[in-house]
Amino acid sequence: MVRRLGIITQFRLLSLAVIAMLCATGDKAAAQDLIADLSSHRVDITTGFTGADLLLFGSVDDDGDIVITVSGPRETVVVRRKERVAGIWMNTRSMLFDNAPNFYAFATSRPLDEIAPPEVLARQQIGADHLRLRPAASDEKLSPEDEATFRTALVRRKQVQGLYASDPGQVTVIAGKLFRTQIHFPANLATGTYTAVVYLIRGGRIVHAQTTPLLVEKVGIGAEVYTFAHRHSAIYGLAAILIAVAAGWLAAAVFRKV
Repeated sequence: MVRRLGIITQFRLLSLAVIAMLCATGDKAAAQDLIADLSSHRVDITTGFTGADLLLFGSVDDDGDIVITVSGPRETVVVRRKERVAGIWMNTRSMLFDNAPNFYAFATSRPLDEIAPPEVLARQQIGADHLRLRPAASDEKLSPEDEATFRTALVRRKQVQGLYASDPGQVTVIAGKLFRTQIHFPANLATGTYTAVVYLIRGGRIVHAQTTPLLVEKVGIGAEVYTFAHRHSAIYGLAAILIAVAAGWLAAAVFRKV
């Protein structure tokens, strides 16, 4: 699990990292509009993982608004609708969404409606309301209203699970040049590759963007068991049955003596 950084440590890390990048790249860095990086490019999920916080920091060479999005990995999600049938709540309709991000968070230096128009936000999928969550091809014909209802249900479910941010995080800008924000990853985080995108926006237009990858993996005994179960499912299933039988036999023997 990634260690949580204190406020003082974060500011020191930010300052040192920016200075190091500027010194390493010299005049080339001075010509770039935007430089950004993560405090770590990896999140390790271990036994007892309760979540993690990462620091995203960087610098800009001129005025502008900073917007940051973090998403991934992509997955297929089924959303079902329950209706009351003969006094019993049952799943009556469903919709399959392909290529939906398992996790989505964003942070801004100002309110989104003050930074860019809706068409720009929609084009870059900034904000949960602008995610392109499209249903998979189906023989069942659904109206646009039904699609919007299922899409809203998907976003709401992800928000309840803590996987989609309902409100943006805060990007703190220091001296008009340096910026930082903290990204929280919940305990139910999925493994895979995530993408952090930093946008520099001026006058409602995106003038620069930088993409940074992030890898989330299981490590330790839990990861070994997970890998074994997927690679040798038959052996894993047999072992689980034998362990359950042995545990049952042992419990019966103990209680019989008591």
